Amino acid sequence: MFTCCLGCCGDGGTGHLPLKEMPTVQLDTHHMGTDVVIVKSGRRICGTGCCLANAPLHQNKSYFELKIQSTGIWGIGVATQKVNLNQVPMGRDINSLVLRHDGSVYHNNEEKNRLPANSLPQEGDIMGITYDHVEMNLYLNGKNMHCPASGIRGTVFPVVYGECVCVCVCVHCCMHTNTKYKTIYFMNVVSLNFYLHDIY
Repeated sequence: MFTCCLGCCGDGGTGHLPLKEMPTVQLDTHHMGTDVVIVKSGRRICGTGCCLANAPLHQNKSYFELKIQSTGIWGIGVATQKVNLNQVPMGRDINSLVLRHDGSVYHNNEEKNRLPANSLPQEGDIMGITYDHVEMNLYLNGKNMHCPASGIRGTVFPVVYGECVCVCVCVHCCMHTNTKYKTIYFMNVVSLNFYLHDIY
């Protein structure tokens, strides 16, 4: 149980108001491909296929980033719950918008953009993604790649996939409204861990 202790809750009384405990955000074993195995308490994806996170991106601006632990065939982006989670690579239909390991960004079987050839993610790199319910933008080690992509509609979730490998991608996800960060999610895909923390 969490409480507001700063007198900011406006209850006219003690200034304490119980807050609901936020659920653990992790890989969703109810929304994964048939050849996917989720291990490490929802923090690691193995096999071939895709898996959604168990929480949608509701804020008007969302940011998440992944740290590449090892190379291989992987992808990360956003997808609706209607996406085919057995289809790798993603981005072949209207229900996913993803960055693929080769630097291409796909949606509806169309290459929407591509990272510059000298900026392909390597082991140890951090790939950041912003999504504002219209456009997805990419950042490599904090630098804007000027690589926008759009087209997906509806409620979307963070998504990750791998092919015939144990995907080793660390993701940390910050969601914010306007310019003030509200909640930070940590996703880790050999570790696709999600931890929630309020930041001010």
